[in-house]
Amino acid sequence: DIDAAKLAALADAGCRTVRCDLADPAERDRLAEIADGADFLVNSAGVIVLKPIFEVTVDDWRRAQAVNAEATFFLCQQIGPRMRPGGAIVNLSASSAKLASTVEAAAYAASKTTILSITRSFAYALAPRPIRVNAICPGIVDTPMQDLVLERIAPMRGTTAAALAEARTKSVPLGRGAQPAECAGLVWFLLGAEAGYMTGQAINYTGGMVTW
Repeated sequence: DIDAAKLAALADAGCRTVRCDLADPAERDRLAEIADGADFLVNSAGVIVLKPIFEVTVDDWRRAQAVNAEATFFLCQQIGPRMRPGGAIVNLSASSAKLASTVEAAAYAASKTTILSITRSFAYALAPRPIRVNAICPGIVDTPMQDLVLERIAPMRGTTAAALAEARTKSVPLGRGAQPAECAGLVWFLLGAEAGYMTGQAINYTGGMVTW
């Protein structure tokens, strides 16, 4: 994380933590050195830009791409070849990579679409090692980022966060958002032996909201 304080709980639990700004090439280089010989890589860092689509600036665009897409590409490039054979990479994309109805998140959606192409390319490039590379496209997940989306977009649409949340939930056939632990379970599956014949895939995790 870019915020060392947010890593404190993991450090207390015995995990090795690294404060790192993934938008900074030098920081990515440092992280790749630390991760040398890893079995798994999960590219889950992300930022979201929420603006009316006609107000998105070049800086907004570059910020979303730097953390979401650029970091994913170069961490796959730098860490993938140094992973132990038989390992796996999971990249976190989003349902917005396929369903762009939330136009206020257009820059974010574009960066998440790029991740799908990155995933396919590295699935081919790392297959000889063999390292598997897959992506997840989560839909509505109950996280602080989801709360931020509702709070920021609701005023743009002249509604309330509660009303927007209700409308979004109605668009999900299963009638609810996902819990972070559910997404973590899918990540764990893709890293494990049960997914040993899967690579280059983009798995929808949207409660039926996206089916292609």
